[in-house]
Amino acid sequence: MNKLLLGRYIPGDSIVHRMDPASKIMLSIFFVLIIFFANNVLTYGLMIGLAFVSVVASKTPLRFFIRGIRPLIWVIIFTVVIQILFDNTGRIIFKYGFLMVTDDGLKTAGFIFLRFLLIIIFSTVLTLTTDPLAIATGIEKLLMPLKRFKFPVYTMSLMISISLRFVPTLMDETETIIKAQSSRGVNFKQGNIIVRAKKMVPILIPLFISSFKHAEGLGRAMEARGYRDGDNRSRYHIYKVTKLDIYTWLIFILVGILVITFRG
Repeated sequence: MNKLLLGRYIPGDSIVHRMDPASKIMLSIFFVLIIFFANNVLTYGLMIGLAFVSVVASKTPLRFFIRGIRPLIWVIIFTVVIQILFDNTGRIIFKYGFLMVTDDGLKTAGFIFLRFLLIIIFSTVLTLTTDPLAIATGIEKLLMPLKRFKFPVYTMSLMISISLRFVPTLMDETETIIKAQSSRGVNFKQGNIIVRAKKMVPILIPLFISSFKHAEGLGRAMEARGYRDGDNRSRYHIYKVTKLDIYTWLIFILVGILVITFRG
């Protein structure tokens, strides 16, 4: 469980680290949008190439991402299997009762697998290269137009950044609790789904208590340092859109145009 990379930040000096956080968040959204236009080998090849270049530019080893995907791989496989068994379009390859495997189902399942994989990898690039405070600043900048409608921009950006920051912490604590319960003789791999669900209760209760303690500690620390959200709050880092962000956007837009052009 500690292999889950989502929410973790690795300090560095790559070109991805130096980009404006708001620009990176928008690029991630743009990447997710254009990947839904990909529907053949060529367009998915373009998206794989874009994701690979982004990983290389972040100066993070590819093996690190592969290890991070493992905790989610079963969710992806489950979705792919459902797609294979219940997509009835195309030439029939295998049939047993109401279950059917077709060539179109296999192709669509493969593309769905790639889509999930690329979205996870690109989201991981964002969180690995952007610290939570920078993400909060980026979200705040993007939500700023809503301020005229009295939307709580500062509070919302703070909530999102704190949530992202504590994802890896809670994952680590969950693993620690599981190991502690296992050392007391609990086997989480035995029994049916109901028995396994009951075994999760001793994990959830201490996890909730730990979460409340973290929230209380964080709130006290923020009060002790005089934290206030609003226009008068000063900032240590000032993020600006540079030529690097503009060139990156041009590359992404070019890939987006190619994907839409070559989609079947």
